[in-house]
Order: sequence, then C-alpha cells, then structure tokens
Amino acid sequence: MRIAIVSEVITALKAVAEPNFTQKMEGFGINTSKALGVRMPNVRKVAKLTGKNHVLALELWKTEIHEARILAPQIADPKQITNELFDAWVGDFDSWDMCDNACDTLGEVPFAVDKIYEYATDEREYVKRTAFVLMARMAVHNKKADDAFFEQFFPLIEREAYDDRNFVKKAINWALRQIGKRSEDLRKKALEVAYRIEKQDSKAARWIAKDAIRELESEKTIAYIAKHKKMNHDRIS
Repeated sequence: MRIAIVSEVITALKAVAEPNFTQKMEGFGINTSKALGVRMPNVRKVAKLTGKNHVLALELWKTEIHEARILAPQIADPKQITNELFDAWVGDFDSWDMCDNACDTLGEVPFAVDKIYEYATDEREYVKRTAFVLMARMAVHNKKADDAFFEQFFPLIEREAYDDRNFVKKAINWALRQIGKRSEDLRKKALEVAYRIEKQDSKAARWIAKDAIRELESEKTIAYIAKHKKMNHDRIS
C-alpha cells in the first residue's frame, strides 16, 4: 500500500527510529539537531512505500526533519527540479549525508553540470561539497558519458584542492578517485592531476593528492579498470 501523506511518512519514519542511533550519527559528523535516528536502509524502505512522488517530496523537505530530507530527493522527479528548487535544497544542506544522498537525484537533473561550475567556488561548505559529490556520483552512475565529459572537471579539482574544510577536501578527493577509476586513460590523467596537487603549498592538497595516488596506483584499482574494460568489450562484441 502506497503512502502519500506527509504525516503518514513521518509516522513511518518514527516507527523505525532508534533514538540512541543519533549518537552514532554524531560520531560520523552528522548534524542530528533535527534527526529522528533512522538508519539509511530503513529510510529507503519508507521511500519504497511512497514510490516516486514529487509533490510529497517537496512537502517532506519543508518539515526540516533530517530523515525526511534524506528521503525527499529519493522520491523526487529529476525532470521537475527547477533551478530555484535545486538551489533551495542545496542551500539547506546542513550535513554531509543529506548532501550525498540528494546528489544521486540531483546528478540526473539536465543542468547539473552547470551547478558543478557554480558551486565549486561557493563559500558555504556543503554547497561547495555538492559540486564535487556530483562529480563523484556521475563518475559512478553515468555509464554512457565519455572520458572527455569527466576531464572537464580536472581543472576545478586541481584549483580547489587548497580548501582544508573536512567535508570539502574529502569530496574533492572522492571526485578525483572516482573519475580516475572510470578508465585507464582517466586513471593516468587523474594521477597527473594528483601529482600536481601534491606540489601545492597546502596541507589539504597534499592529503587529497597522497590518498588519491595511493588508490589510483594500487594493483586493485588497475585490475578493477581492466576487468570492467573487458566486461564492456564483451558486452559490445
């Protein structure tokens, strides 16, 4: 049975909430001031009860409840997300998990790339994080994009690597690693970027670079890329 009323969704979330779980959330750096204490698998279960419902998503966001805002983008329609709504939601982000989960849907919005360029220099921590999480999410989920599509982001990654705010530098690092794992050519180019970043006079840049280099030069990553290249070749042939 589908649920399509905000109050019913909140009731469903509260039914699977674990008040003590908020302590663990805090340990992961999540803002729990308006959280119920619902684990992500349970948020997804509630999302299945609603199905895609853009109007409900908008109403859930207005509640300001943490888990409701985690759920809302999951049931929203990317085609109905306007420029104003995109900015409004991103401007409301107050936690990395809210940002990261929303980016799965925001990355499907046609003008998401424009937002990457716009947000990459934003002074707000979670807004800037959004730019690089979008890159990382696209690198994972956008199977049809070619290497050139992702190469355009390397200058942004290199330029902004100085930012020492925890949730920004981690997102920049994530974007660089995920793009580098899409193909052997991108791996080599991502490493070139990482080695240039390493030379920057910034502790954050050095951390971003060293962590990316460690993963992109690992035998595991090289084998992963080779395996997926073969799988794609076999699928085409």
